Amino acid sequence: MAKEQTTPQETTKKPNKVIPIILGIVLLGGIIFGIKEYIYYSKHEDTDDAQIDADISPVVSRVGGYVDSIFFEENQHVTKDQVLVKIDDRDYKVKLEQAYAAQKGASAGIGVNESQIFAVTANSSSAKAQAESAKARLEKAQKDYDRYANLVKDGSVTQQQFDQAKADRDVAQATYKAAIDQYKAAQQQIGTTQQQLKVTNTSVSQRQVDVDYAKLQLSYTTIKAPASGTASKKNIQVGQLVQAGQTLFSIVNDNSIYITANFKETQLENLRDGEKVNIDVDAYPDLEVEGTVYNFAPATGAKFSLLPPDNATGNFVKVVQRVPVKIKINASKEVMAKLRPGMSVNVSVIYKD
Repeated sequence: MAKEQTTPQETTKKPNKVIPIILGIVLLGGIIFGIKEYIYYSKHEDTDDAQIDADISPVVSRVGGYVDSIFFEENQHVTKDQVLVKIDDRDYKVKLEQAYAAQKGASAGIGVNESQIFAVTANSSSAKAQAESAKARLEKAQKDYDRYANLVKDGSVTQQQFDQAKADRDVAQATYKAAIDQYKAAQQQIGTTQQQLKVTNTSVSQRQVDVDYAKLQLSYTTIKAPASGTASKKNIQVGQLVQAGQTLFSIVNDNSIYITANFKETQLENLRDGEKVNIDVDAYPDLEVEGTVYNFAPATGAKFSLLPPDNATGNFVKVVQRVPVKIKINASKEVMAKLRPGMSVNVSVIYKD
């Protein structure tokens, strides 16, 4: 049998239409994706440089001493003014008793000074009376002297009588002068004693300050929670010696969780206070959280660093800076209870035209 021959038209293959269709679909998808991205980013500002923050209160010992008791466990919830740590207070009680004793001694000094003032006042009154009596005697002696001085001239009295009158006058003058000096000394003694009373009163006030200070130091041996929250980072054990100013533990305050988002400076143009924020928490991908832009930091993060950049050194390289933005979280207590300071989040601010 003869073999069938194929014509040139039969050998020409039909063009493949699958590849143009695929390319068209990809192109259409790219256009749709680009349009969606354009629409999205025309109303949103996103950043993944964000984390959850909170107000953390470090609890610091204000006095030194040995830890006597600890009334909480690590990561335990505590309430404000709850007693958490007790430092051995025996030394501070002794100091308070010493302050009380010093105050009692100073108060007794007030009574002594008041008695002295009463005594010197009585002496002053007596000296005043003696001075007035001496003055009266001096006046009489002076009159007698003047009278005898006139009578001795015409011989009515003897020279001896005149001399006696003169002597009596001189004695009266000396007595009066001594009485006056004694009265002045008594007056000065009153002033001196009153000044001593003022000094004693000042000493009593100082002793009261010492008592108040000793009471304050004693109160510091009882360490209370400064705020309600969760106690963590406990750095003490019973019997440990702590120093004044030493951090004992920290408390993450309740209802203080917020987000710090570090936006690029080129993203700040459209951000305003009060704008809505969508928050994605890395630890809980399915958790839907919303927030609100609260405020903006007064400087970039680099300016608050330990060694801020100095662009005047001559080796300037322009780098886009980031500005911390505080975002308040609007969520239920159940959701807030899941969030922890330090968790990473992605935030998307929906801004208005």
